[in-house]
Amino acid sequence: MAKLRLGPLLRYADSSSATVWVEASRPCTAEARCADGAGGGTRTFQVAGHHYALIPVTGLTPGTTTPYEVLLDGVRVWPLPDSSFPPSVIRTPEEDAGEGTGEGASEGGGDAFRVAFGSCRWAAPAADEKDPVGADALDTLAARIAADPTAERPDVLVLLGDQVYADEVSDATRDWLAGRRDLSEPPGAEVADYEEYTHLYYESWLDPEVRWLLSTVPSCMIFDDHDVIDDWNTSAAWLADMRETPWWRERLLSGLMSYWVHQHLGNLAPAELAADPLYAAVRESADGTDAVRAFASRADADPASVRWSYRRDFGRIRLLMVDSRAARVLDEDQRAMLDPGEEAWVREQALADPGSYDHLLIGTSLPWLLPHLVHDAEAWDEALCRGERGARWARFGEKLRRGADLEHWAAFSTSFTALADLIAEAGSGPGAPATVLVLSGDVHHAYAAEPTWPEADRPDARVFQLTCSPVHNAIPRYIKVGFRLGWSGLGRALGRSLARHGRVPRPPVTWRKTDGGPWFGNMLMTLTLHGRSARLRLERTQGQKNGARLETVMESKLSG
Repeated sequence: MAKLRLGPLLRYADSSSATVWVEASRPCTAEARCADGAGGGTRTFQVAGHHYALIPVTGLTPGTTTPYEVLLDGVRVWPLPDSSFPPSVIRTPEEDAGEGTGEGASEGGGDAFRVAFGSCRWAAPAADEKDPVGADALDTLAARIAADPTAERPDVLVLLGDQVYADEVSDATRDWLAGRRDLSEPPGAEVADYEEYTHLYYESWLDPEVRWLLSTVPSCMIFDDHDVIDDWNTSAAWLADMRETPWWRERLLSGLMSYWVHQHLGNLAPAELAADPLYAAVRESADGTDAVRAFASRADADPASVRWSYRRDFGRIRLLMVDSRAARVLDEDQRAMLDPGEEAWVREQALADPGSYDHLLIGTSLPWLLPHLVHDAEAWDEALCRGERGARWARFGEKLRRGADLEHWAAFSTSFTALADLIAEAGSGPGAPATVLVLSGDVHHAYAAEPTWPEADRPDARVFQLTCSPVHNAIPRYIKVGFRLGWSGLGRALGRSLARHGRVPRPPVTWRKTDGGPWFGNMLMTLTLHGRSARLRLERTQGQKNGARLETVMESKLSG
């Protein structure tokens, strides 16, 4: 009999359809059945000895909340026996507010729409173990929703990178790895292959609270560096060094393969899935391993040949999830966060159908606007590495870039300016949205920052950088001090001194931190969007796991 190994994860959901991701113990037919008769089923597909399905659910009634169950070969496997959680549900908005765009059907209605987001999550320890970094924000959110299923909950959960940590494993995972291979051989106590990546997903997504949360709240995901390795694609020199190691290729290919299976597939709308040749090939094959591995090899050899970015529309809310890791151009003379094709795609999606959306959300794992000292240090370092101050400084710059993780948008100055220009254009003119909001994580603190353009270029929309990290992780005290300094007047002055040394021009926008902060701890941000109004709430965990709660530390009206 087939067993449920992982999942279910409710991924896509619109007014009449949804997708539910599962992993089973063997080949089987996976079904989702809803209480109102809606549902769907599909055969599992195989990758590296594992069996997965992305179940299409159709026939849902708009504007309803419908419990569902999962069956494998006709046997119910979800909800789990004796589960203490409420039934998993699929909530559908009212009829779509507009026609689809070819990039995924519109997914929203006229009611308030809530987007919860954050990044950087170490797997939580077992319930009977003390958590050294404090309560997990996702666990705590799940407990709150489970305690009152009729209360406010997110309409979508946006996870902005580092869903798993391939290079910083738990003690339990280290012991498991030691049972497979000699950890004195590279890559040591880090994951090495596809099977080891699957173990990371089991450890993270089998957490009871997170498992139930992901089964009942739709999710959008994108990777960041730790999903593969710290500082992934920081520079051409870094990549060349990694390719010299005997273990890197298998690590990267396995990381991309497992990401495609566990995260990327569920990001796509049913129409996009139907048109995806790789998904079709994998489903039609008895074993899709070779097809997925060839895809990952192509992505490694030619990153521009693969697109991980995607668009989701929720009524009059547009979400662009942007790959700011794999799509980079690393040549020092042409450094770009996005390759030309990717940049053109993002631009096209942001500007398509002007007047058709009230809020443009740009999800990128790395913040666009950083503390001022950090921004200038990264721009200075980029200039050094480019040779602006000579070969000796260039060598120093590369060493500093790797040691201090100086590889955000500020370290790709051409792309920083291009994004500023795109945001101004998308936020201007007749039919401009009320807000353009850049959602990010990575930097292990939370803040809101508002940019200002010169008068002639100033957009009509309110624009904010909203950064929330971590969901469940730690930050050393000295880093906290550094970030506080980075936002200070002294930090701004120090940063400008570095920029002058590197002959770095001033950025095209200025910005200020709003609403206090920076905040540290395990956190989630929630946007509540209703018509042209937007409100932001930041919540931080308090207490230990079993008695933890989410405490509001900041609320702000962004527009309307």
